[in-house]
Amino acid sequence: MSQSIAVFGSAFNPPSLGHLSVLKRLSRFDRVLLLPSYAHAWGKVMLDYDARCELVSAFIEDSGQANLELCRIEETMAVGDEAITTYAVLTELQKQIPDADLTFVIGPDNLASFHKFYKADAITASWQVLACPETLKIRSTLIRDKLAGGCSVSQLTTPKVATMLMEDPRFKFG
Repeated sequence: MSQSIAVFGSAFNPPSLGHLSVLKRLSRFDRVLLLPSYAHAWGKVMLDYDARCELVSAFIEDSGQANLELCRIEETMAVGDEAITTYAVLTELQKQIPDADLTFVIGPDNLASFHKFYKADAITASWQVLACPETLKIRSTLIRDKLAGGCSVSQLTTPKVATMLMEDPRFKFG
């Protein structure tokens, strides 16, 4: 029997309640893989990859959703700081889990430009693509801005992530 697996990639710079509002709507999947970007396709400056993976792990613990898992596949695929395409990730995941029914989850902001994704036609020919907007409009940028202003972010992300961001110097932006 094949597993239904949702693939949810993001910078997670840091994870927010906006991310969580999407993930809560993916409960029908056996597994939901959270893939922090190893290198951002458009050169976005991000926290260190390992730090973002720590934040995602804490985020998953806080979420209470048993089907969420951190997936570090981009790290194993990385060549230098080159961006890794969605097509390459899905192809590698399908090789590793051949009987999986993979669904790529995309936000509505990226759906409008999906045709610009590398091998967009091949992606839609081989896998499902699910556009899933957040129900809470809380972006990582807002969290970073609040942190830069010395404000609490406890209403913008999960409890463990908020504590890590506000108290641990390893998670400082800028």
